[in-house]
Amino acid sequence: MKNENIETDLKRETAKWTKRIEKEIKKAKAKNKKGEALLENIRAYIDDSKYFTKKGDPIRAFEAIIWAWSWLEILKELKVLSV
Repeated sequence: MKNENIETDLKRETAKWTKRIEKEIKKAKAKNKKGEALLENIRAYIDDSKYFTKKGDPIRAFEAIIWAWSWLEILKELKVLSV
């Protein structure tokens, strides 16, 4: 597989997951103060992903959006957030 294909795939996947999480995060509600802080952390990962996308760094952009999703799913599972 050529690096160009990997880069294209990363960009496409990052855009797809960014669009999805932006819809989810609008509905997210923290159940306590700690949840509010962690929700801000998720938003920071989303912003980081956008920053790295603009800088032309698809690897870090993808990594950041995946971290955002991971935290969102973990916090929903632990019932710290409701979505």
